[in-house]
Amino acid sequence: MTAFADFSLSPALLKALDKAGFTAPTPVQAAAIPPQLQGRDVLALAQTGTGKTAAFALPLIEALAGRSGRRPARSGFALILAPTRELAVQIDAELRRFGAAMSIRTVLVLGGMSRYNQVKLLASGVDVIIATPGRLMDLLTERDATLAAVETLVLDEADRMLDMGFIRDIRKIAAMIPAGRRTALFSATMPPEIETLANELLREPARVEVAPQGTTVQKIEQRLVHVPAGAKRGALTALLADKDMSKVIVFARTKRGADRVAKGLEADGVRADAIHGDKAQNARQRALESFRTGAVRVLVATDIAARGIDVAGVTHVVNYDLPDEPESYTHRIGRTGRNGAEGQAISLCDDTERDKLRAIEKVIRRAFLPCGALGDHPPAAQTRPEHAQAKRPGRARRRAPRRAAA
Repeated sequence: MTAFADFSLSPALLKALDKAGFTAPTPVQAAAIPPQLQGRDVLALAQTGTGKTAAFALPLIEALAGRSGRRPARSGFALILAPTRELAVQIDAELRRFGAAMSIRTVLVLGGMSRYNQVKLLASGVDVIIATPGRLMDLLTERDATLAAVETLVLDEADRMLDMGFIRDIRKIAAMIPAGRRTALFSATMPPEIETLANELLREPARVEVAPQGTTVQKIEQRLVHVPAGAKRGALTALLADKDMSKVIVFARTKRGADRVAKGLEADGVRADAIHGDKAQNARQRALESFRTGAVRVLVATDIAARGIDVAGVTHVVNYDLPDEPESYTHRIGRTGRNGAEGQAISLCDDTERDKLRAIEKVIRRAFLPCGALGDHPPAAQTRPEHAQAKRPGRARRRAPRRAAA
């Protein structure tokens, strides 16, 4: 498919796409939209920044536009589950943008927002519920919501929901939806637990894979800087002296660490703000909007809070701390180089993070080459030299997933 018109979408939806500047489908959209329009289940493996939201939103809007009759009380015709509030808000914005002419009615069911307002909106019924698993389970348990009328289930970023400990809730939620539903599962990676979940929930799905599992976005230049323990703040400030780093997301390992990095940057004269799970939803949205508009140059985030950040023009991602889970590296750097654009990712590594570094190399199937002084950091996107192919220590033991607040 070379144009959205090739999908035989309704004129109103095509007009909305044209207004939004969507000229041609991305590879994941070209592969995933047709089977969904045909009513098939879909299992899609695609990296971040490839257009996954539209890949499930467009066929969903098309199906809803043809419906008639009243919306189901305390429920909706479709349910989209996302791991974080930010991603859910982004999905809701896309549905509203594309479905405005068709009067698609949505509700966000999220922690950190008014439960009363969510229950009130659900009472009269909606077309689409966009939810994080934890808050949705709360409403279902209290019988403020029901899934008896849901015809379509979408699981977005399923691997991240696994990391956050939501799989048990997902199974409970899916069991409350009629068996004849259509299901779409989108994930950047396919660990065994997600493969098992897909086999449980999907029926003869069309399988879409637009990038090899475990690989990182090809247009992102990946660099590594070795720094002494305790010297990362100075290293980060030195990197940011480069004015080409105009819109930067910095990843810290902990919430307290994110606040500390943001305050340190402000003290060094760099406009920065932090976003993490301890901040109220309105504060997170304000920080994100300030970053989007350029009011702040650097957004410091934790892994959980950053999932779903989709800001155009992010020039660089900096891993201030290497992630505990090596798979998170791919998700982190995918915040830049989105939708075919180029981007750069720079990782700061001290001597205490060597095992994490090796685990990341195993996941991305490439080695970070050693580098010299700060400012001379060669790209990591190269095959490991032949002499380095010898057996290396195994990846760091993966810690049991913890359920995280969304």
